[in-house]
Amino acid sequence: MKIKRFAALIFCITVTVLIVLNFPNLSSKKVKSPPNTNQLIVAHRGASGLAPEHTLASYELGEKVNGTYIEIDLQMTKDGHLVAMHDETVNRTTSGTGFVKDMTLNEIKKLDAGSWFNDMYPQYANEAYKGLEVPTLKEIFQTFGNEANYYIETKSPIVYRNMEEKLLELLDLYQLSSHNEGTKHVIIQSFSSKSLEKIHELNPNIPLVQLLAYKGNATISNKQLATIKKYAIGIGPNFQSIDQAYVEKVRKSGLDIHPYTINDKEEMENALLWGVTGVFTNDPELFQKVLNTFKSSENVGGKY
Repeated sequence: MKIKRFAALIFCITVTVLIVLNFPNLSSKKVKSPPNTNQLIVAHRGASGLAPEHTLASYELGEKVNGTYIEIDLQMTKDGHLVAMHDETVNRTTSGTGFVKDMTLNEIKKLDAGSWFNDMYPQYANEAYKGLEVPTLKEIFQTFGNEANYYIETKSPIVYRNMEEKLLELLDLYQLSSHNEGTKHVIIQSFSSKSLEKIHELNPNIPLVQLLAYKGNATISNKQLATIKKYAIGIGPNFQSIDQAYVEKVRKSGLDIHPYTINDKEEMENALLWGVTGVFTNDPELFQKVLNTFKSSENVGGKY
């Protein structure tokens, strides 16, 4: 009896081994990651396609048109105030000229940050945009509170000494950061890995995203991904340079991917099909519509 049982056991083991050897896909098939349908929708510089970028009006509109995160680019004034502005100079988006670093907050506040938009985009012009001020980060937090979601970039941190410390101080002041668990309302991004590593060292619980800019087709090595993963939860490449294989490789590594800046409907559809976990867009409302259609298609099992 024991011999029969032993023989039966050997037979079962042999059959199992043969199945695995002859049909490896049953045990090692590469499963394609399902498309992510809970994407972050980052209102790029606020709803900057509809209102003057980096103004309170733009941020307010970004929330109204389904932006889940307000993107804020930071520069720092001569007297140490963090202000929302994409460029190092005030030339493009205000009535003034000069570098932010060479101007006091009082001087910055005297500039008109809205009229240029009316001149450049008359189809979206609004009298209320005339005379808008450049907001400080403090004013933004005071306006939107600690229940809003902020996606903040340290711009040119090499130019501004202690920018990271000042940012973290304000996040603490407005209860937007946590030293015990990851915050749900703030993500910090930068092209500077040193800036992100510094922030990670000061507060490892704040999620960080490494921005990347490619010329031509994007490639990223496993070594690069592993290095970034030491301090960041994701990457932000320029969308025009990536493809589906790139997105899948990043996601397989365990990192999120939030490409910038996607304003075209077809590109939005491609981004969703590829499986990105968030997007930067000047038109959050359009992306939300595309996302809703995509989710509906997934729910009924159809092809997008």
